[in-house]
Amino acid sequence: MNPQQRLKKSIESQIKRIKKAEHERPNLLSQTVYIGTLGLVMVLPIVAGVYLGRWLDGLVAGYSTRWTLSLLFTGVVIGMFNVYFLIKDKS
Repeated sequence: MNPQQRLKKSIESQIKRIKKAEHERPNLLSQTVYIGTLGLVMVLPIVAGVYLGRWLDGLVAGYSTRWTLSLLFTGVVIGMFNVYFLIKDKS
């Protein structure tokens, strides 16, 4: 293969890579959906933990926030793990 053919082939492969990169570039809508999903997987365990904790505290006689605070903290930890794993899978 002569140098001109190698140069032509190299340029063609670079053009294909550039077009592929432009096509796969994330757009505003996909980034917005991704950020929304991150927020959702963080907030849902927290809200679920608080509601479950309030319900369990309501079953106990007297005033108690033990379950609410415990499950709130648990929801925060689970939410952080969810976000970590979602970001790790995206990369």
